[in-house]
Amino acid sequence: MIKKRFTIICGHYGCGKTNLALNLASTLAQEGKNVVMADMDLVNPYFRSSDYQKETDERGIRMIAPVFAHSNVDVPSLSPEIYTTFTTKDYVILDVGGDDVGATVLGRFHQQLEALDYDMFYVVNCYRNMTMTPEEAVELLREIEWTSRCHATAIVNNSHLKDETTADTVMNSMNFAERVAKLTGLPLAATAVREDLMPELAGKIEKMYPVSVMVKTIWD
Repeated sequence: MIKKRFTIICGHYGCGKTNLALNLASTLAQEGKNVVMADMDLVNPYFRSSDYQKETDERGIRMIAPVFAHSNVDVPSLSPEIYTTFTTKDYVILDVGGDDVGATVLGRFHQQLEALDYDMFYVVNCYRNMTMTPEEAVELLREIEWTSRCHATAIVNNSHLKDETTADTVMNSMNFAERVAKLTGLPLAATAVREDLMPELAGKIEKMYPVSVMVKTIWD
């Protein structure tokens, strides 16, 4: 699924982009690639990829966490180490905060990003409020692009209902995802499917990407 060295993951709050980003980084590491993952979510303290640094360390993934992550101080501040992602030859996954507010941080790196050949995956989940129609999803993407000054290159369908997700849940999201792709003129790069549902959906959905559930809510 990852074709370029530099990949940005963006989307609506709660769409599952952090879980997807962690899975993408893990896949690259399993393929023997050197991987850097940067947690750029300065808005939502509850679903940050850097909270899973133990798991990424075990997989040989270098995590760049916000300053004061894993502490009682929650000050929105990026680590200066983030600048190394623009010059490294490793594969880089940027996990960006949700919506246009979370994506604003990308704007400050506009000059560096312009010099890179990057992919920006817009993650959609048709079961999330405010993006339950293709038109709403497209509107949010345009807001993210405007504030970040970056352009999405592909759509990733990550529609799910957490533990209640079934094969039908995924199948019923396909028309939505395909409509978003058509309205934006972007390719539907993949549909993320929980690993245990893959056999049931085999041959029914093209470009499936198997994911394990790595991100847990604080009440799980």
